[in-house]
Amino acid sequence: VEMITSFLEPYIKCVECGPSPFLLCLQCFTRGYEYKKHQSDHKYEIMTSDFPVLEPGWTAQEEMALLEAVMDCGFGNWQDVAYQMRTKTKEECEGHYMKNFINNPLFSSTLLNLRQMEDHLSRTADTAIPFKPTDDPPRPSFDSQLSRDMAGYMPARADFMEEFDNYAEWDLKDIDFVDDDSDILHALKVAVVDIYHSRLKERQRRKKIIRDHGLINLRKFQILERRYPKEVQDLYDVMRRFARVVGPIEHDKFIESHTCAKVYERVKRMREDERRKRNMLCDILQYIHDSRACQQWLHKQAAIDAGITPVVTTITTSGRRSAPPLNLTGLPGTEKLNEREKELCQVVRLVPGAYLEYKQALLNECRRQGGLRLAQARSLIKIDVNKTRKIYDFLIKEGYINKA
Repeated sequence: VEMITSFLEPYIKCVECGPSPFLLCLQCFTRGYEYKKHQSDHKYEIMTSDFPVLEPGWTAQEEMALLEAVMDCGFGNWQDVAYQMRTKTKEECEGHYMKNFINNPLFSSTLLNLRQMEDHLSRTADTAIPFKPTDDPPRPSFDSQLSRDMAGYMPARADFMEEFDNYAEWDLKDIDFVDDDSDILHALKVAVVDIYHSRLKERQRRKKIIRDHGLINLRKFQILERRYPKEVQDLYDVMRRFARVVGPIEHDKFIESHTCAKVYERVKRMREDERRKRNMLCDILQYIHDSRACQQWLHKQAAIDAGITPVVTTITTSGRRSAPPLNLTGLPGTEKLNEREKELCQVVRLVPGAYLEYKQALLNECRRQGGLRLAQARSLIKIDVNKTRKIYDFLIKEGYINKA
């Protein structure tokens, strides 16, 4: 009773029996057939596939028959598909299938996505060398140099003369599963079959790499590869072993990114050289009123332009060599100084912390005695006497201390 086939439609399905469906033909249903838990007064549904699904004139039963016929006969063999269906002509089968299962986005989203992906790759693959099955591969003569370079590939069969791990099948030739095998022997045989499957997967993986990177047409691949500069070609040779890890697009981007990195380093060095020139201009403007010092900075700039390490010192009007102003950036105590004090520390080349100590010592002595003379300041501060005089004069001028 439960073996209901399509030619017995419509049939009855009990909605109270389960979880496996309980089905009845119309003859059994009219006689009140009862079986196990099924009772004749149970609620039921009338099951039939005689209704349109996609368009009028095509029932659900015919839709299933069409799909089964295409799977059995192959896509495009519409004559045999129509013969297997018997209810539709060749033209009707082809038109209905193309309309509803190929060109209809609702039922062909997967195919459309694949098409869009292929179109996107064809537009964006500016540098990669993809393999196209429609390309006519070279057809070298047997055992020629090109045939050996192509690993014995035979275009007419789209296969190789010898497979990778060519003798993998030999390990299976003596295996036979029989009923009286012990559990251990059976497990060993299953393990051998699993190992063989892993070897087949490795064959397919290698063929996929060849197909994705377009390695079948070796000459074409080499010609396209030569369009890169010499340093990129050398990098390709070194990194070729990593092509199996990623696809052709990603691999080419990986190679070209290294080339761009070299360009970036070169531009970075040029930018640093330009920054040095700008710093040199600031030094020239700082000593613009000192003709001899300005001339020295100009010579220094010329040395940098010529690629020569310049002399760091400058020349003042008196002919004595002096170091450039002190850079206070990052020195402790700088934030406690005002702008005039910062300028003093830069010219005198005195670190802010030491200046603040000297200043506090002079202020304390001036308050204790009611005034301060230069000689007293020099006895308190044990540094260069010229620096002490500049500090003393600055504090007098700013009103921090007064003369005795």
